[in-house]
Amino acid sequence: MNTKLLRGILLTLLLLCIAGALLAPGGGAVNDDEKVIYVLRIEGTITEGTAIYVVEGLQEAEEMGAEAVLIELDTPGGLVASTLKITEAILNLDVPVITYVAPKGAIAASAGSFILISGNIAAMAPGTTTGAAMPVEIGVEGRKAADNKTINFFAGHVESIAASRGRNATQAKRFVTDNDVLNENTALERGIIELIAENENELLNTVDGMTVKIGDENRTLATKNAPLYIKQKTVRSSLLETLSDPQIAVILLMVGIYGIIFGFMAPGTYVPEMIGAICLILALYGMGLFEVNVFGVLLILIAVILFIAEALTPTFGILTTGGAVCLIIGALILPKEPFLFSPQSGWFEGFLLTIIGIAVASAAFFFFAMGAVLKTRKRRAEVGGEVLIGKVTRAETEINDDGGTIKLRGEIWNARTLAGERITKGEKVEIIDREGLTLIVKRKES
Repeated sequence: MNTKLLRGILLTLLLLCIAGALLAPGGGAVNDDEKVIYVLRIEGTITEGTAIYVVEGLQEAEEMGAEAVLIELDTPGGLVASTLKITEAILNLDVPVITYVAPKGAIAASAGSFILISGNIAAMAPGTTTGAAMPVEIGVEGRKAADNKTINFFAGHVESIAASRGRNATQAKRFVTDNDVLNENTALERGIIELIAENENELLNTVDGMTVKIGDENRTLATKNAPLYIKQKTVRSSLLETLSDPQIAVILLMVGIYGIIFGFMAPGTYVPEMIGAICLILALYGMGLFEVNVFGVLLILIAVILFIAEALTPTFGILTTGGAVCLIIGALILPKEPFLFSPQSGWFEGFLLTIIGIAVASAAFFFFAMGAVLKTRKRRAEVGGEVLIGKVTRAETEINDDGGTIKLRGEIWNARTLAGERITKGEKVEIIDREGLTLIVKRKES
């Protein structure tokens, strides 16, 4: 095995070991003597990193005997498995949970509406919205509602959560079956939330003295003037949040594939192979955290094969165009997550722009860069005296088959003609061959 490649693989393994150390659970010390409001903030797409952050926070809040947990929501939705982990942890917690869509202008769409409904007390800030939880899937024909089996399952699940918290189960079900979207006032009127609050202080002052049921026990909240403990994300949860984002996973996958390909096609350095190996392993790990469409993976691989074929056997862009189409379709259908592609969330539009950018960059890279590399490798080496063949200059002396001299690039070379040819001084000559340090020339016709 190439020594540099071996060094690259060893360095990759070292970096993975360091990453594994960073993925170890982490937490912070908390003063157990005071009753605090434990604050968790869910922002952006809900991923496996989000689930770890919330579940660990809920466990810590329970261990420290927090007065209540406040979960602030501003999310367009996310991964199904991660959302179910969060709702399960909330429903089984021995501490009251307040879910709150904030700040003003925030949303709790799709999977976020499941989390909102799962709290003991649910609230929204002015100018916020929730709902739009109909499962959506992406196929070759585009974005459409998921099959009835999937819709019925999630409709029944959110209905069950709402009923267990004493909320309007029928309206909760309509979030999934009819894709209802409610603002804070309508959500209050229809029994999805208990109150509307401008900010945290107003919320905690309002819920102070309210009674909630925790298991078989009724517990009265004492939240007024209680100190806030804001849970910060650990390195582990932040890293997993990044890796389990389908956009990041697709980018890492493409960089990893291209790095390894470029490393093998342009040997001599271990850097492309090392970067490619790291990105590919991280991409595969991230893709293992969400449901993947195998057909999407196959289309991506076909796209890469078409790009390489374009570089090896140029077809004036035909294979490149086919590869770009396969890459866009394959990447779009790669994440098989029903709560990611809701039209109301806006996540899909950003994902689409990312995929198109990757496809254009990939096509340009293989059409121009890789083609240039391969053409350079196929070109005849121009080293030593061989590079002089075909050059034209003038005779410095008379040249015949016994010898003579020419001047080329400021150097005097011995020269001779083929048998019988005689060239006078000053005539143009063309170099046609080389014998050691003597150049074979012929008269250059006008």
